[in-house]
Amino acid sequence: MKSRRSFLATALAASAAPTFRWPDNKKLAVSLTWDDARLSQIDTGLNLLEELKLKGTFYLSLPAMKRRTDGWKEMMRQGHEIGNHSTAHACTGNYRFTRALEDFTIEEMAADIDNANNEIEATLNVKPKSFAYPCGQKFIGRGKGVKSYIPLIADRFDSGRGYLDEMPNYPETCDLAQLMGTHFDGIDFAAMKAILDKAARDGRWVVFAGHEIGKSAAQTTDTEALKQLADYLKDPAHGIWVDTVGRISKYVTANRA
Repeated sequence: MKSRRSFLATALAASAAPTFRWPDNKKLAVSLTWDDARLSQIDTGLNLLEELKLKGTFYLSLPAMKRRTDGWKEMMRQGHEIGNHSTAHACTGNYRFTRALEDFTIEEMAADIDNANNEIEATLNVKPKSFAYPCGQKFIGRGKGVKSYIPLIADRFDSGRGYLDEMPNYPETCDLAQLMGTHFDGIDFAAMKAILDKAARDGRWVVFAGHEIGKSAAQTTDTEALKQLADYLKDPAHGIWVDTVGRISKYVTANRA
């Protein structure tokens, strides 16, 4: 019988041989995403991303979206994707800043998600096809009554993104309704590069997830690190496809076995 060490070595070796093919022989894919419709995404991010020639996916929560509707319309005009981040932004009640997921029913969660989609469409004239789970949490209820609400997302969207996940997505096998989200708030470029270099070994899709855009801090994607990241992403030698979650999701759906 193989030892645990030899088993892991075999598994890692197998995972290092990518079978999925990204377009133009790219080595990996990257999406840049931000949550919550925070004002710094418009005040700082809008001009910065235009300067860097990068397109992102922005998951909007209500009512935060309504504080700067003109800014979100400009985001769309510049080619960024608008996604759904729910109405109530419900997370576990342990966080105590919103209604607890433990107190929701599936019917209430469906209504919350549909309301956000309807409000975004009515305000911005776009129907989101990408969703991000608030706090990365995907359940409602308590104890024996706990249920996943992933099926709601799979029924309504092309993709659903998590948060604070341990591994980027392997395109051949990932569940698009629960994509792994890799946080990039409060880290420097060296840490971002390390994530990309590891993902490139077996052709993964890194979906970076952030909140504020500004000087490095908790829940803030650092602008200087983002500039360095942009240079790295755009260097043809690194073989990275950078695009929105929506466009990469469609490619993955159409091109995997």
